[in-house]
Amino acid sequence: MTQDEMKKAAGWAALEYVQPGSIVGVGTGSTVNHFIDALATMKDEIKGAVSSSVASTERMEELGIEVFDANDVASLDIYVDGADEINGEFDMIKGGGAALTREKIVAAIAEKFICIVDNTKDVDVLGQFPLPVEVIPMARSYVARELLKLGGDPVYREGVITDNGNIILDVHNMQITEPKEMEKAINALAGVVTVGLFAARGADVLLMGTPEGVVKKAK
Repeated sequence: MTQDEMKKAAGWAALEYVQPGSIVGVGTGSTVNHFIDALATMKDEIKGAVSSSVASTERMEELGIEVFDANDVASLDIYVDGADEINGEFDMIKGGGAALTREKIVAAIAEKFICIVDNTKDVDVLGQFPLPVEVIPMARSYVARELLKLGGDPVYREGVITDNGNIILDVHNMQITEPKEMEKAINALAGVVTVGLFAARGADVLLMGTPEGVVKKAK
């Protein structure tokens, strides 16, 4: 299988977790796009979806899937999203597509987080993928200085404005051995909207596309 074929296999495998009559939380990214395509095959069986990004919203609406505002939904059965990295404890780095804050919100209202990835995202220690941090623009320099103190090398992602009107700092050269503690430390910095560590609320189910097929793991 190619990498895209592994992503597609993982995306379609998530369809078995979708309950008829439900509203589905949907993430962002290339693997999620395959899930959206799969979800469209049963769009008449579900009420609709809550989306974590403008891009995913547009894709679903083009396919005829109704998209609800998160404020109008008390809870979701499942949230299906990818990851830039995931470790054996199902802690993740997310935000390569700059949608980390909305992804975190949708994950927070979901009963179950289904993570769909190809096998290149499976790591022992998080941090080889640069850790995204969404920051209010006026705090960029301050937050960058604080991230240096935490052992990272922050780089401003030039030309990128999030759906919330903020900027992204990508933190390089970190070995994140204590993801929950690092998530708390970065989120506590003034001006940080959120960090792309999903450890306090990690995945519940992992669907990983491999050359041999989809590997399913659950906590």
